[in-house]
Amino acid sequence: MFDRQDYVYQSSDPKGDEGFGKAFAIAICFVFFLGALQVAYETVSGWYQNFMQWGSELLAFLSGFWPF
Repeated sequence: MFDRQDYVYQSSDPKGDEGFGKAFAIAICFVFFLGALQVAYETVSGWYQNFMQWGSELLAFLSGFWPF
């Protein structure tokens, strides 16, 4: 009867998909960087607080020997 041919058109843009993939990868790397920065900050902050507590206790112990 009718010789009808159906065509499938791909409407996505390969360069646009590539750009979206790169932007998504950059966003994921940025989030991982922020997470690593937070872990580093919490670690250094913990060390500082522990050192200050240790120093305070050490000074309190040494002041117990002060004769006045």
